[in-house]
Amino acid sequence: MRTRGGRGSSRRTQRLLLWCAATDRTFERAVAADGRPVLTGKCIHCNTRHTITEDGAPLTSASIEHIVPRAHGGTDAIANLAIACNRCNYGKGHRLDDRPWHDPTLQKVIATLQERRAARMRPPPEWLDLPPLAPAEGREADDGA
Repeated sequence: MRTRGGRGSSRRTQRLLLWCAATDRTFERAVAADGRPVLTGKCIHCNTRHTITEDGAPLTSASIEHIVPRAHGGTDAIANLAIACNRCNYGKGHRLDDRPWHDPTLQKVIATLQERRAARMRPPPEWLDLPPLAPAEGREADDGA
């Protein structure tokens, strides 16, 4: 279950959201209404604005988008991940995850998202203290996000 403000968000999801925001040029440093530093940027699908705290907690309906779906062998490699609205992410999964790998619609969506992600890719900013992309062995359970 994913909820706003990080309540219910796993450490894995928060870590991946933070890495996605850090490597996405649409995300910029900002200050939330409560004064804490955040990153704000756009959904890979619809460009809706999302806000992530500097520890990776989503303050909006942000989720991790696997560009190549995990059902088709997609991994947590940073080039395969992007931030998407829960609604956009669910819609893509509902429409495409059960299609065979060679399906032309699935391949077109993957190619489009890969192109968008590549265009947004940047090195993480030096001022952001990022956790390791992968957790230390045995320190964190996979939440299935």
